[in-house]
Amino acid sequence: MANRLAASTSPYLRQHADNPVHWQEWGPEALAQARERDVPILLSVGYAACHWCHVMAHESFEDDAVAAAINEHFVAIKVDREERPDIDAVYMRATQAMTGAGGWPMTCFLTPAGEPFHCGTYYPRPQFLQLLQAVTEVWRDNRSAVVDGGAKIADDLRALADVGAPMPIEESQLADAVAHLRLDFDPRRAGFGSAPKFPPSMVLEFLLRHAARTGSERALAMVEATCTAMARGGIYDQLAGGFARYSVDAAWVVPHFEKMLYDNAQLLRVYLHLFRATGSEQARRVASETAEFLLRDLGTAEGGFASALDADTDGEEGLTYVWSPAEVEQVLGPDGVAAAELLGVTAEGTFEAGRSTLRLLGEPPEQWPAWRSALLAARSARPQPARDDKVVTSWNGLAIAALAEAGALLERPEWVAAASRCADFLLAVHVVPGEPDAASAGAADPADPAAPTAGSRLLRTSRDGVAGLAAGVADDYGNLAEGLLALHQATGERRWLDAADALLATALTHFTDGAGGFFDTADDAEPLVIRPRGLGDNAEPSGTSALAGALLTFSALTGRWRAEADAAIAAGGEVARRDARFAGWTLAVAEAAAAGPVQVAVVGTDDVAAEMVRLARAGTSPGLVLAYGPPEVSGGQPADGSAAPAAGSAPRPHPLLADRPLLRGGSAAYVCRGFVCDLPVGTTADLRDALEASTAVGP
Repeated sequence: MANRLAASTSPYLRQHADNPVHWQEWGPEALAQARERDVPILLSVGYAACHWCHVMAHESFEDDAVAAAINEHFVAIKVDREERPDIDAVYMRATQAMTGAGGWPMTCFLTPAGEPFHCGTYYPRPQFLQLLQAVTEVWRDNRSAVVDGGAKIADDLRALADVGAPMPIEESQLADAVAHLRLDFDPRRAGFGSAPKFPPSMVLEFLLRHAARTGSERALAMVEATCTAMARGGIYDQLAGGFARYSVDAAWVVPHFEKMLYDNAQLLRVYLHLFRATGSEQARRVASETAEFLLRDLGTAEGGFASALDADTDGEEGLTYVWSPAEVEQVLGPDGVAAAELLGVTAEGTFEAGRSTLRLLGEPPEQWPAWRSALLAARSARPQPARDDKVVTSWNGLAIAALAEAGALLERPEWVAAASRCADFLLAVHVVPGEPDAASAGAADPADPAAPTAGSRLLRTSRDGVAGLAAGVADDYGNLAEGLLALHQATGERRWLDAADALLATALTHFTDGAGGFFDTADDAEPLVIRPRGLGDNAEPSGTSALAGALLTFSALTGRWRAEADAAIAAGGEVARRDARFAGWTLAVAEAAAAGPVQVAVVGTDDVAAEMVRLARAGTSPGLVLAYGPPEVSGGQPADGSAAPAAGSAPRPHPLLADRPLLRGGSAAYVCRGFVCDLPVGTTADLRDALEASTAVGP
């Protein structure tokens, strides 16, 4: 037996490929080996950018004595939580139930049947050696009690998996959620709760949508204060753009330095929407800098986006990012003192060893662009953190949505092009053709060979253009569909709508839980101790809320699956009632459902049509969707007389554009609710009036 991780597509697993521990990937072969050897499983779960995962690896997994104890008495399985979120979800639930907390690295001891009997997180080497000896002895001397205990814990996990009855989210609950969030709001330092403080992306999106729909000044004020505090704090990279994972303190000063794709994609969208709502130049700047960070630092050669930048550089956290006053002065010369004061770089330091994170403590002077450029150039010459090049379907879907919306609203076509390239890559590499089923009948455009076909399945990850083996989970389908629908609205291209159609059809067939929500895994996925199903939104939308949002947008664009969207929102209603902080995306989708659908169809291709499209994009109603292009007739022939579709392709007309005539002499815009449309208008002024009437503030 030897370490078997060298061929893995996961950068995290490959970090452990040289360990003396005989690691294997999770799979039937490893589980069968535990049964054959009649030994327990040591399951270690982490991810490439995890600081404490690196610490435990250096202390224990690279140590010969620790490795010898593991190899003799256990089957050692290493799992990348980002590649296998289903396994992570199952055993994190066990860890939290046993210890009251969770985190990574996660360290679990399982029976050969995969049932957990002891779980924890990080262990220093001495305690870990003691634990290995204790587990070995109890397995040898009292195995029946261990097996019985594992079976009991598995039964308890199945009971905990009962998420309760659906609860529709009514108007009053949306207002109650805002009130409860105000109780958790930090009025002095902004954000919610105390240290460590995480960027509350989905909660901020909910509050923005609530403010747009109801005119709530309190909801908007919480967003503005939090976005300002984060943008000026050390959690935001003042030189290169982009946000770190979280702040270790309550004032956003010192970050945990890893930068995750999912955080930055969601925060880009939040700052973009704040700019749209208020005109804030700071919000526009942060959105633009974050988009540039995604493209420059996380973009891959194939067109996707890498998962993360590491927290550590050469084994030291923050080495790349922190500064002393002398280092600032060395770069900027006489301006160094003023720049250090602006950026909060002090002799005492805000981090370690007299060095500071960079914050923006005042309004930047006119020299700031030059200072920023010089400091970034100097920082780029330092050792840089490692990058996890794994491309995760779900997180790339979030990035597609953010870049498509930002590129369209801020008129940066290169960002829309990057979103399109990413979508093309995912559909070419991460999609596995499948057999048609009832829900997917008619899905996708037969004229587009790159589009998912009926019954197509997603893979979770790829690296260097090569797909991994892990199957996609529910949030992969929901977040990618969300991105494709944003891309459809940004480009007017029908193929993105059709691709989302096929993915949502597959999710409805294979992931539904029978109560309106969705399991994380498909009905034919590898069986685990329990079939995971999460309704809470944590660092990213849950599978159920991701699919709820995509289904709702799709229904507004096409008229299909509104009932399924409402059921998925209701599936998260109990979590939203208990704690709004862990139901941010569920509540954001509920706001869109309450406000819409407001459908804007712009037919025509002249300059007036382009101006009307720009105006519609500036609308803040959370229920607004946009379709534009030449008018279509029900037979699929463009009504403007352009070329007919290729023979045999038979595309279906867009529901919002079909049979919408042009006004005499020019383009037309239709404002609709539930496909019931007002009379067409032909000027931007008239469209503005129609939108204001259709999205008037108020419940």
